[in-house]
Amino acid sequence: MTTEINKKTCNDINTKMVSPTAPDAAEADRTKEDGSKAYNPKADSLKTADRVIETNEERETYELGVRMGREARAGQVYTLIGDLGVGKTVFTKGLAAGLGIIEPVSSPTFTIVQIYEEGRLPFYHFDVYRIGDVEEMDEIGYEDYIYGGGVSLIEWADLIREILPGHYTEIRIEKDLEQGFDYRRISICEY
Repeated sequence: MTTEINKKTCNDINTKMVSPTAPDAAEADRTKEDGSKAYNPKADSLKTADRVIETNEERETYELGVRMGREARAGQVYTLIGDLGVGKTVFTKGLAAGLGIIEPVSSPTFTIVQIYEEGRLPFYHFDVYRIGDVEEMDEIGYEDYIYGGGVSLIEWADLIREILPGHYTEIRIEKDLEQGFDYRRISICEY
């Protein structure tokens, strides 16, 4: 007997809004105006549940990536979705820093995958924005990376959804200019 599971998208989740940084322990007990709890780095693990995080500065988006990179494990796959200029590369640089990668990180738009091996785990950074067909992923040995012992991050992963592994973490970054130029809404969903 098979069961059909409908995957939700990050846009469908109903989660609390939290800030990515808490200046002190007192922040952990403070309730925000919208009724949600402020981020508590000791109590709130990034690995536990679907959530939405708001950032108001590029530095905060980068720091979220650093924290997730520090928590990343071998074989973990992150998908990164968002419009051009929304901060995907900023987040990716943070994730790489959290993995201990010190070389410059840039989007591999024309090479599809960029490999970084000097961190605590290999980091495979994909940008599939320019692929014409999903079969191009087979040509670069996509499965060797995704099912290997490193950490994979796939920008524009919604373009190759049909070949994503059974388990991955989707990170969706969105702007809301009404909230400010640097405001970002970052949804994190486990699939």
